[in-house]
Order: sequence, then structure tokens, then C-alpha cells
Amino acid sequence: MHTASIRLAIAASFLALLGCRTSQDPIPQPTTPPGVPDVADAQRVCNDHNPLKNPYFGDLHVHTVYSLDANTQGTIISPDESYRFAKGARLGIQPYTEDGEPLRYAQLSRPLDFAAVTDHAELFGEVEICTNPDYLQYNAPECVFYRQSPENAFLFFNLVAVGLPDLSQTPVAALPIINSLPLIGADGSVPRLPYCGLGGAQCLDAAQTPWNDIRHAADVHYDRSNDCQFTTFVGYEWTGAPLSNNLHRNVIFKSDQVPELPPAFQEYPEPENLWTVLDELCQLDKDCEYLTIPHNSNLSAGLMFDPVDKDGDPYDSAVAEARQRNEPLAEIYQHKGQSECLGTRGPGAEDELCGFELLPYNNLTGDRFGGFNTGEPVEQDFLREALKDGLRLELELGVNPFKYGFISSSDTHLGTPGLTTEDNFPGHGGAGAAATDEVPPGLTDLVEYSPGGLAVVWAEQNTRTSLFEALRRKEVYGTSGTRPVVRSFGGFDLPDDLCAREDFVATGYQHGVPMGADLPAPPISSAAPKMAVWAMADPQPDPQDSGLLQRIQIIKGWHDASGKHEQVFDIAGDANNGAAVDMTSCSPTGTGFAELCGVWEDPAFDPAQGAFYYARVVENPSCRWSTRQCLKAGISCADPSAVPEEFAACCDNSYPRTVQERAWTSPIWYSPQNP
Repeated sequence: MHTASIRLAIAASFLALLGCRTSQDPIPQPTTPPGVPDVADAQRVCNDHNPLKNPYFGDLHVHTVYSLDANTQGTIISPDESYRFAKGARLGIQPYTEDGEPLRYAQLSRPLDFAAVTDHAELFGEVEICTNPDYLQYNAPECVFYRQSPENAFLFFNLVAVGLPDLSQTPVAALPIINSLPLIGADGSVPRLPYCGLGGAQCLDAAQTPWNDIRHAADVHYDRSNDCQFTTFVGYEWTGAPLSNNLHRNVIFKSDQVPELPPAFQEYPEPENLWTVLDELCQLDKDCEYLTIPHNSNLSAGLMFDPVDKDGDPYDSAVAEARQRNEPLAEIYQHKGQSECLGTRGPGAEDELCGFELLPYNNLTGDRFGGFNTGEPVEQDFLREALKDGLRLELELGVNPFKYGFISSSDTHLGTPGLTTEDNFPGHGGAGAAATDEVPPGLTDLVEYSPGGLAVVWAEQNTRTSLFEALRRKEVYGTSGTRPVVRSFGGFDLPDDLCAREDFVATGYQHGVPMGADLPAPPISSAAPKMAVWAMADPQPDPQDSGLLQRIQIIKGWHDASGKHEQVFDIAGDANNGAAVDMTSCSPTGTGFAELCGVWEDPAFDPAQGAFYYARVVENPSCRWSTRQCLKAGISCADPSAVPEEFAACCDNSYPRTVQERAWTSPIWYSPQNP
């Protein structure tokens, strides 16, 4: 649960609304009934089956009513409604009137191809009991506190479940109920609240209700016909945040064969514990497969990629192998910023594009509580640095634990997967601004946050089996919310004229490897790898956004005897194309590219050094969501004293007025150890 959400209210009216929702726009249901076993999935041939693979756009990080931080901010969207939204339905979102009528609506301009509801498994049962009078424990002191003082109860429940900051010096510490927090066990486990009963059995039993509903919704909305229009994944979020330092993982299952209960942080407080128990549970069913996806490494204060095991010892080869096997992907971008690279803001930086959506703090507390529990961002929290550390560890251990592919997602807490456009952004809740009782005055979210991104998967067809295998092999990329189509290949035998050939893709597979894969050994000692990247601009850009591409870059990282290194190369497009934005209207100006392609050869390849290569495709500048809202409100910063307090962020020069949307491909890897 996200510590930063302290403006929380779970008034009884919202609980009542669960039973009095107005109907939403209908949307066609799958043509085959739910409950068809996924074992037939691998044999199905979809109408759009393509051996050279299609791009599918989706969101693998979505919270609904079952996540405490979403629910207590007024989110009452169910997993069923969330999937309807992903498929194109118009959805009412909070706040609501006393009669249950939504005051705002949202709808995607283009449906998604796939999605996964990933509610926080922690507190599933605790909240179910405290909000359902059918349970005997409904009137337990903690539950009465939960209903009477939701803001403080939210903090208390999170302190119990996932490890919020040390609040001993804050007024919150004066709350008497804080003194009843259970002690952490010797094994690091977190005992559940007293009303959960011996071993937490009552809450674990109650957790079955939300988990069953999540599974059922995924089952109902998975299109098992040959149309293959929409794919769901059963998933959840494992939510560990010791002292508010983010270690969260989304867990995605390949099929509907999943554990009867999702393993949560309370019982399994380390990633290694999570992988071990998931392995054990999935061994009971050969069709149960999973992967975990860490997110917001930018807010982990150095912990996410710290190569020490659960006992504090340096990684050995077994732990490194377990991490590489179970965790092939990482979320490079979402609502709470990018985790690509730290860099510095503005011109003159070694890589000035690292300033894109860079949060100014290093853990989930953010600048709440006066910022006492957080600090400046740290370089080791960013994926580019982790990838370089992985190369170093591979030399020591023979295994690279940080061999990640990249995706993006939204982390929406409104139950609205794929709602990632800068235009008319309503906020995402969670750690951001809440719309519990009313639409927030001023900006609809905290100025440092963004609408989030999308995951893109290159797969033969839109089925769970095909998409999951693509996720596993890392033939995926992430975007900052737009929908450019990007392909990349690497190899020693790629032709120099590949961009001019009609068989770009077939030749790429024949003479190279796709994004996410490993390069083979060079055929001769003097050979150097080439990277070929093709990109097409989003054909349906946001209003006030040309959607045109500016350039393609290759980011290389490597490790040698002198340490870790990185370099950025422009390989296509024009960084000085004069593209800009009219800041009085947000109208884009200048030229750009509807399509770009480049073939680049590494000028300094050393076959004795491990390296990675990923592509960054950068669009022309466009107005940021906050700028659009400030202009719409008629805010002028010429006279700061005349700016309403709720719009003060419009004149905060710490945050840019424009953004350059982008995509990041999964790296292509080279290791001297590869055959």
C-alpha cells in the first residue's frame, strides 16, 4: 500500500455505494463461456495469428476496489468493471453523489489488447471483515477504528501489513492504537491483527472472497474465441515496503491455474520467500506458471537492486539464478515516474533525457510528513545502473540476476487500465491526489506524478499462452503512455541496408535476435554487433500532440576492468529538428517523423566484455498534463500572488511544462560466456 496516501476517507457512504452503482455502458462479452480450461489455449489459432508476431498493447498494473489504498479513496470499481473499461466501456469514476451517480467519467479512445488486475494481496481479508457486517469480527476494536477514523486507520493497517515509515516523531505516533502493533516475528514475518485469530486464519479465510472475484472476472473477460480480441491475466501485487522503501512486485500467472490464495508480504516478507512459496504452490499443478515484475525501483532507497539475500549475505549463484528465472521483467515507467536512469535535469547532463518524469525523492513517503523519512533519488535504484551491476555480478557468480526486459504500466488506483493520455488526465489516486468526496480543486493529481505507461508485447497471437511466453522471453517494450510501434534486432550478420528492405522483420529474425534476447558468440574475433531499430509513430496521438518521432537512440552499457560504463548514440532522426510547443495553446510546431529506422554498429565492441543494448525512441515535445490543466484554468504565472493556492504547482519551475513521450525496448545482451 502506498504510504504517500494520507488523505484517505472510507466513509460508510462509499461502502453503501458498492450495492447501488448505476449501470455502465454495455460492452460485448466473449463469444465463448467462461471456465474453458486454459490447457487448450496453446492449441488455439487466432484469426490474426502471425508467425512474425504482432504488437499487443496492455496494462499489467491495475488496482480496483479490493486494494485498500484505492478503496479508501473512493474507488468502487470492481475487477469486472475494470476489464470492461479496458475493452472500451465508458466508466463512472469517483467522486459520487449520495445517490451513487459518478461526477466524472472516463473512456479509452482505443481499447487495450490485454490487462491484469493486480490488487494488493495484503489486507484482502482484514478489509473484507471490517467492511462486511456478516463477520463476527466486524465490531472488533480495529474494525471500529477503521470505520470511524479512516485516514488514521489506513496508516495503522499499512504499518501492520507492509511497513510504513518510522513515525515516532510525528503526531500520528500519539494515536493509542499504534501501540497495539504486533511485533515482527524472528523470521521476519508480520503477524496479522488480533481479530484475524490464531495464525491469521480468519483474515486468510476472508481473503478468499476478493481473490475469487478477481479470478472470476479474469475468467469471464478472457476472449477464448478465435477472434482473440482481449486477454486477461490472473495477477496480484505483493506489497512489501519496509520503512516505506519500495520492494513491490506484480505477480502474473500464465493460466487460470493459480494458488488458492495469493502469498502476501505478511507471511512471505522477502522476494526470495515469495519465489519459494510460489514455486511450491505451482508444483501442485503443472499448468501453474508465474513471473514477478518489480516496479518503482526509483522509490526503493537503494533496496530493489541491492544484491544481498534475505539474511543480508551477498548473492550467491543460486539466489542470482532464482531472481533471473522468476523475474525476467521490470517496470521502467508508471504513474510514479520513470526508473530508467537518474541523470540530472536540463541541458548539459551526460544524458539529459534522464530528467524525464524524474521524482525528486527516493521512497514512497515522498514529501509527506515534512519529508523526514525520505531523501534524494539514488543512482542504484535505476534500471540502467542495475543492468550494469548485473554484468559485474555475472563475472563473479556466472549468473546475471538483473537481466531485465522492460515494460511500462499505469499503476492506476481508479480501476482504469490504460488511462495514460496527457489530455483530460483525472489522476490515478493511490499515492497521488484523492477524489474521495469531491473533484480535487486545482490539478487533478500531484504535479510530480504522470498518467503512466503501457506494456507492449510482440507475440504470435493474443492469447495467454502466446503473450506470457513473450513476456518470459522479454520480447516486449514499454511506452510512456502513447502507442508507437517499435521493433529491434541485434546480430553480427544483419545487413547494412536492412532498413531499406521489405523483409526487415524476417531478416532480423533470420540473421539476428529480437529485443530481450542474447547475442551469440561473434563469428570471427573482429566482428562487431549491429542493432537495427524501426519505429512508427502513434497513429492516433492525443489532442495537442503531433505524435511525430524525433529520434531513435541506442543506450549501451558495459563492464570492464576499470568499472561500469554507459554511452548514448543517436542512430536515426534529428535531435535538432526545431520541434517545439506553443505554450499559449499547447499546439506543436516544427517537423518530425512518422517513421524512423536505423542500423548501428558498435564502434568499440570488445568480445571479452559483457554488454547490453536497448533502444529509446523519443517523440517530439508536447504539453504535459499539468500544463494543459493550468492553461485550461487560465492560470498566469506573471503575478504569482494572483495564482490560487490549489494551482500553485502551475508556477513551480521544478517541473517541466512539456514532455517528450518515449518507448524503451528490452535490452539485447552480449556475454562472453554465450556459446
